[in-house]
Amino acid sequence: MKDFDWNHIRAFLATAEDGSLSAAARRLGLTQPTLGRQVSALEADLGVLLFERVGRSLRLTDAGAELLGHVRAMGAAADRVSLAASGQNQTIEGRVAITASDVFSAYLLPPILTRLRQLAPKLVIDVVAGDDIRDILRREADIAIRHVRPEQPDLIARLIRDANGYFYAAPDYLDRRGRPRSLADLKTHDFIGFSDNDRMLEYLHPLGFPITHDNFRAGSASGLVAWELCRQGFGIAPMAEEVAAKSTGVERILPDLAPITYPIWLTTHRELHTSRKIRLVFDVLAEALAKG
Repeated sequence: MKDFDWNHIRAFLATAEDGSLSAAARRLGLTQPTLGRQVSALEADLGVLLFERVGRSLRLTDAGAELLGHVRAMGAAADRVSLAASGQNQTIEGRVAITASDVFSAYLLPPILTRLRQLAPKLVIDVVAGDDIRDILRREADIAIRHVRPEQPDLIARLIRDANGYFYAAPDYLDRRGRPRSLADLKTHDFIGFSDNDRMLEYLHPLGFPITHDNFRAGSASGLVAWELCRQGFGIAPMAEEVAAKSTGVERILPDLAPITYPIWLTTHRELHTSRKIRLVFDVLAEALAKG
């Protein structure tokens, strides 16, 4: 279908992100029947069912989920076209605070901030490195990058993608202690803790890791410090694949081991729908993080 009604696409995107026709209609300033007709018209044009009703909410079908990624890209592109055409990128100014873990803040955000500076040079970006989702509710941050979906009704969350993590160690550590060839070999190795070793063990034991608290010989609540301990040869640590790719002095262990998968959620408050600067930063973050 080469020709389509953008209003139908917009109706589908809002419904998919809000999970119901009523919420999407409020966002777009339409009546619920009007929005429902627009979504139905898109389904008719495409010849596929995009939603199925589950109780009072709507759930994307497989076809709808596949379409959603393309539609989000179209929406982000439309926003950029609007900015360029109107010249309003120069008028988007002021502070926008982004909160993410210290590791993500240090390794993944800088290239994205460079892109934001090109689009809106008058923006002031404040990076709040931390893991507390309450930063959003207290308005200490405008946008959060998290690995769990927030449940607070005043927040909007978008699942960007599922990412992969693996286990790494410094080459000199592996030269000293030997390169593990199986999970059983890990029993004699040192691990780096990320503050909550109980939680890590609860995750690793079902995967067959034969380790205990005795294996954690160093660690830190700071992800950056824990990762540096790994790079300096204190033991084995899990890390996001894209962070490890930007790091030097680490080697992936057990390359045939299945990855640790975790979601990347982008979260903000409902001002997203009324603030151009927050919308711009949110969309640029979503586009960049989706690429990995």
